[in-house]
Amino acid sequence: MSVLVTGGAGYLGSHLVLELLGAGEEVVVLDNLSTGFEWAVPEPAELIVGDAGDRLLLNHVLRTRKVEAVMHLAGALAPPASVADPLAYYLDQTVKAREVIAASAANGIGRFVFPSSLAVYGPPTCLPLGEDAPCAPATPYALHKLAVERMLGEADAAYGLSYVVLRFGHIAGADPLGRAGQSTIGTTHLVKVALQAALGRRDHIPVFGTDYDTPDGTGIRDFIHVSDAAAAHLAALRHLRGPGRSLTLNGSYGEGHSVLEVIDTVQRLAGRVLDVRARARRPGDVPSLVAAASRIRAELDWRPRFSALQIILGHALAWERRSAAAAA
Repeated sequence: MSVLVTGGAGYLGSHLVLELLGAGEEVVVLDNLSTGFEWAVPEPAELIVGDAGDRLLLNHVLRTRKVEAVMHLAGALAPPASVADPLAYYLDQTVKAREVIAASAANGIGRFVFPSSLAVYGPPTCLPLGEDAPCAPATPYALHKLAVERMLGEADAAYGLSYVVLRFGHIAGADPLGRAGQSTIGTTHLVKVALQAALGRRDHIPVFGTDYDTPDGTGIRDFIHVSDAAAAHLAALRHLRGPGRSLTLNGSYGEGHSVLEVIDTVQRLAGRVLDVRARARRPGDVPSLVAAASRIRAELDWRPRFSALQIILGHALAWERRSAAAAA
């Protein structure tokens, strides 16, 4: 029996495959390589190049690879772009997710894990955000994530497709052993941008919003190490293999870090001062977004290993240096 990981050649996906293989799982990856890389899929995982929205291909893979659980990571795009091109997001995030869920239900798959986003909560009314807080998505990206969550709830009720939804904030870092890291071309994530600036590959770091009601005026965000996020997926799978019920959980350490705090930490790690330039706020951004973390630890017995910001950024910097040396 195997685990299907859609989007397994991408950033989070490649780390998840490493986590599953390390636990002795048989892994099949389905990825169209639009943002992922063939080299990012480690052996002995099987890579099938194809689209997660292709129902015929999904049916074939689920049946011939004896898949017993699906982890749907395909379709990760940047939230700001969802405002500029929302119809592309409906296709990439919602329509294709519907095909994966429907194929799973039709083929008798009883376990499904989906990484959602803390953005589904929208502007928070109180912090930290618990899983019972109301959802009021402020961007198409968040709206589509919430739509997939609701589809899973309906599929569970109608077809018995048990699931775990993991709501993550900002996933960052890299594999501690240097086997994988953030390599997505054109990514605009803060950590990637700051590290590229630290290595001289960008001339400055834009900071979107410096007048928020926060201690240093910049937004506070919930960061999680990519390897800890991958471990949460494995813990979710183990939960579903037991008598565990469907769950929606925050994937969080329960603490936040400001944009300037991240940049200051990168400067200390890299040993250089960076050019930081203030920019206007972006649509959909909120001053602070930090989630409560008690439920995931209780429900999944998940114990993060790399929660310190310096460790997250240190692993990411090591990956960037390794990547830059390989490209030279």
